[in-house]
Amino acid sequence: MSNEKSKQTVQTTGHSWDGDLQEFNNPLPTWWLWGFYATVVFAVVYWFLYPAWPVGTSFTKGIGNQIEYTTKEGKVVKTHWNTRALYEEEMQVAREQQATYLAKLKDASFEEILNDPQKRGFALSFAKVLFADNCAACHQAGGAGIVGKYPNLADDSWLWGGTFQQIDTTITEGRHGNMPSFAGRLTPAQMDEVSEFVLSLSGQAVDVAKVKLGDKLFHGEAGCFACHTNAGTGNIMMGSANLTDQIWTIAQIHPGMTHDQKQQAIIQVITHGVSRTMPTWKHRLTPLQIKMLAFYVHELGGGK
Repeated sequence: MSNEKSKQTVQTTGHSWDGDLQEFNNPLPTWWLWGFYATVVFAVVYWFLYPAWPVGTSFTKGIGNQIEYTTKEGKVVKTHWNTRALYEEEMQVAREQQATYLAKLKDASFEEILNDPQKRGFALSFAKVLFADNCAACHQAGGAGIVGKYPNLADDSWLWGGTFQQIDTTITEGRHGNMPSFAGRLTPAQMDEVSEFVLSLSGQAVDVAKVKLGDKLFHGEAGCFACHTNAGTGNIMMGSANLTDQIWTIAQIHPGMTHDQKQQAIIQVITHGVSRTMPTWKHRLTPLQIKMLAFYVHELGGGK
């Protein structure tokens, strides 16, 4: 009976706290011990196969597979396995695949790219990076631009035209938009009348008497029609804005403004004029990169 009782007694470490608090000395589970031994073996094998331990100013190179890759500059490199070499190898593969796709897009028309889901997807993903690097600083990440400074590329109002080819030309050659100041040519009253007429073109509630006077100035002494056309629809050859829609590219007008606030915003433009330039990109980007950018901008939502 005493032997059976001693076998059932749980072993402790011999430490005791507060008189009756003891620490059991239970053995570790067998499965856990074998798992631990396996990790030790794995670590030793890993140390031999891959770069691991520092040695002086260098490190153990391992005996794993050699990696050979070609850098972006065309230099062939052969080295021991390491994560940097693996990254370079993967980048080489990516560059080769990218070159293959770009070769297909080079001779494809915009319409062919648009109608081929695979080509379209690649063109958009490729140009998205170009846009972020070269265009987003002014036109914002989504192409919304900044009213009064940089045009919105996501709407359907285009100062210089919204076809594939027109956008391509804009990026290639750059643009210069200019509207002279009328501060010395029109009196404050006349500016008030012209601004009233401009508001009427986009269907705003206006003072009919002022509109008639502004109409005469617009098509007469002020000469606004020369750039904005008789109907006020603008001229893409000159980059003049369409005044008949409710898309404001220069005047800082937004929903919720009162009539007087809108009128003052237009008077500000008439008074100070407009002068802004988009630089040419033909000296920085290749024709193919410009082509991809033109496609991307067209697909932002405002292409025609």
